[in-house]
Amino acid sequence: MTMPTDIKIIDLMLNVPGDDNSQWYEFMKPLLMDKESRMMFKMPAQYMFKDIPEIASGETDDYIAYTVGLMDKFNIDIAMTGIDDHNEVTKEAVKRYPKRFKCSYECNPNNGMDEVRKIKRLHKEFGLVAVTAFPSGLCPQVPLNDKKFYPIYAACVELDIPFCTTVGVPGPRLPMEPQKVEHLDEVCWFFPELTVVMRHGAEPWTDLACKLMLKYPNLYYMTSAFAPKHYPKSIIDFANSRGSDKIMYAGYFPMGLSLDRIFKDMPNVPFKDEVWPKFLRENALKVFKLDQ
Repeated sequence: MTMPTDIKIIDLMLNVPGDDNSQWYEFMKPLLMDKESRMMFKMPAQYMFKDIPEIASGETDDYIAYTVGLMDKFNIDIAMTGIDDHNEVTKEAVKRYPKRFKCSYECNPNNGMDEVRKIKRLHKEFGLVAVTAFPSGLCPQVPLNDKKFYPIYAACVELDIPFCTTVGVPGPRLPMEPQKVEHLDEVCWFFPELTVVMRHGAEPWTDLACKLMLKYPNLYYMTSAFAPKHYPKSIIDFANSRGSDKIMYAGYFPMGLSLDRIFKDMPNVPFKDEVWPKFLRENALKVFKLDQ
């Protein structure tokens, strides 16, 4: 049950830091009602994280090389990272290291068909491997089973790429209704060709998340935004039993967790020996088609 050290890891949530990190959470500011979230936090769920990575402005003149160096240190072979039209550092990272960085795009279903066209354009330009969403962080919020999401789901089916969504109680002080795990029952039922990957915990509904993964072959889970010592027990138990093909590793660097913190904790996760290769690499290769 010891974590192997010879697996080339795939991290399904890792971004390149830079001088503009403070802009990552601007989109949700209109939804934040309390003063602490608006004025004091470096990131809107800071109360949940003890050691948010500190990367001082000007610490390096090449954040991409800095990030690749960290990936090499922790044997991370491939990172899925967010891209958008304004994200120049990610564009450059993909250009310089096309085999190391794979792109996802965080969608806004409030934009209707313009968003569908954007997804298809970014897929053509950057080879998107996933579309992601933060339903509680959208302004206005959009529940996962809302009709506004349906064109996005159809586009993902057409492009044959997964849809990755935050589920469970959000860390930022935002209403949780849009992210209830139960909404995915309808989505997975109506879109059996859509691959859906849950991210950011699914708490407190992890038992339901496991039940739905058993029910639907197109539903999966990644461990983003959780230090390994806090992985939900039901998720570990599921991976060690009937769900070994369903659970995938994702970190949260540099948004909330350092890679040092993650991989200091990781060897203590009680996965079975046969689960580790699937968790750290094989499941992501298959689900996100990274070996094609």
